Amino acid sequence: MKQCIVKLMVQPSRGLIDEKFIVLVQKVPPGFQLTVHALHKCEDGHSWEAFGHYTSNATGTVNVSEDPSLGGTYSGVEQMGLLWSLRPVPGRKPGLRLRKMNVQTPMEVTISVYQGHQTEGFMDQVPLASVVVERWYMAPGIRRILITEDGLTATLFLPPGPGPFPGLLDLWGGEGKLLEYCAALLASYGIASLGLDYLTPKITMETGKLMDKQYFETAYRLLEQHPQVLSSRIAMLGLSLGASMTLKMAVYSQVIKLRCAVCISGSHVQPIGGSLQEFLNFCIYFVLLLFVSEQVGRLKCPLLLVLGDDDQNWPAQESALDMKQIMEQAGNSHLLTVLSYPNAGHLIEPPYTPHFRASSFNSVQSTETVMTLWGGEMVAHSRAQEDAWRKMLDFLRENLFSGSNPGAAS
Repeated sequence: MKQCIVKLMVQPSRGLIDEKFIVLVQKVPPGFQLTVHALHKCEDGHSWEAFGHYTSNATGTVNVSEDPSLGGTYSGVEQMGLLWSLRPVPGRKPGLRLRKMNVQTPMEVTISVYQGHQTEGFMDQVPLASVVVERWYMAPGIRRILITEDGLTATLFLPPGPGPFPGLLDLWGGEGKLLEYCAALLASYGIASLGLDYLTPKITMETGKLMDKQYFETAYRLLEQHPQVLSSRIAMLGLSLGASMTLKMAVYSQVIKLRCAVCISGSHVQPIGGSLQEFLNFCIYFVLLLFVSEQVGRLKCPLLLVLGDDDQNWPAQESALDMKQIMEQAGNSHLLTVLSYPNAGHLIEPPYTPHFRASSFNSVQSTETVMTLWGGEMVAHSRAQEDAWRKMLDFLRENLFSGSNPGAAS
């Protein structure tokens, strides 16, 4: 090996987080055992790694897209296993969760080749070859605009060009903070997306009061009145608690008129007409309590439900079955599409991001950090994320870009 120079190529070396890449190792001896390793240092300083064990073919080549990993953090032919099987390097504290907080910078991943089938000690070795790749949530030309007017804490992402574009209001889960990565990625597909902090906005931090329905309606109006947004083609997307808020707004708001809605790992179980504060006070995860809202029968727009049947955090599957029955009785079940994934957990996020069966969680109702069980099995969950993202994009294209939409609110 000292007499040959290993060639490592990763193409494309720069792309969106949901874009596949090809990893090709060349110029090694035939039948040579090697480890392809991925290393990422995230914004909080923690390091993550993934790796696969390979044996080169008769031409001294390994193609990760075609050749099986014989072991490591993933096995078999897994083109993107180097991303979705990322895990904290040994010795890190338990409960870590990898999320991109600054979408204006790329997720940098160092892909390296090591001699032999290695499982540890990568930092103490010199790799045979290394390449740094960039994975972005923002495509080139996306405009990121901080929103602070009208008491909002939000970020608007506008696609390149003059528009006007379909719009989307993005509500992420129950930990609070302004998470932008999903809105940024959706803007990369031509949708003007507003990421909204509805649990820990500046106004709540100053007054101690949680936001009510008017806060969501203000965010919707901002999108609706924006000169580069098509006012009649606005969707909402929510994950976990955000899904419950999306359903609530779609049913009860007289202001929010959605073209379609996407709810990921959520529930329709909530106090009817209650405030966000009342919802958080009443909500105990994975327990179907009182107040089952039969008002989903009043939905007038297409609805996509995405859920994992091993969700250990919310009763998403039970809720989906109940909603289906309610909507059938109301005669609007044609508006409902359900994507249910075996052995997938709660945190169904954009593709090729790591799976977390459990992680540390900080509730907005408490200063205490708890370990929360999300559920799911790594391979099945990763498959679910890839399939759900593709079908969600298809659903949004069909309802936001097509010329007609018989189910949408007028």
